[in-house]
Amino acid sequence: MPSSQPPPQSPPRPADRKASENTQLPEDLAVIVVDHGSRRAESNRLLLDVVDAFRRLGLYAIVEPAHMELAEPSLATAYERCVAAGARRIVVFPYFLSPGRHWSQDIPALAAAAASQHPGTTYLVAAPLGLHPLMLRIMDERIRHCLDHAQGAAGQCSICQDMEGCQFRQAPGAKPS
Repeated sequence: MPSSQPPPQSPPRPADRKASENTQLPEDLAVIVVDHGSRRAESNRLLLDVVDAFRRLGLYAIVEPAHMELAEPSLATAYERCVAAGARRIVVFPYFLSPGRHWSQDIPALAAAAASQHPGTTYLVAAPLGLHPLMLRIMDERIRHCLDHAQGAAGQCSICQDMEGCQFRQAPGAKPS
């Protein structure tokens, strides 16, 4: 027989609470932003651009890029750079949209291997970007810009430079209109 009582309200999850911007960050804290890595140099350069922009925010004294594989700097190299700059606590931020094997297994294993070379350090593998409310805005902005570009109302974005992105294409076998 179903209960007539409403389901209990669960407390807000930590991710649902806004982090305090007034949180005092330790001086020995570093951030490594890690992506998968690619054989395409322009894909790897994008991470460098992201890290450079994040660094310019001035939120963290030490910020380093890393690729899981296929390109340098590796996570081990980035960890070494952080320690050389004075870090003792390192946050490894996966520049991924969703959790998966890379987040739950591969990156923690790479971080552990890097940390093992630097006794006295600690590390945290942060959650990936996930479904943050701002991601929905970013999706809408990107879609609108691409539509505008495809219709000739906007120029190419920096992502599509020198590529054939953001254009409508005919479905295979369709008759041109």
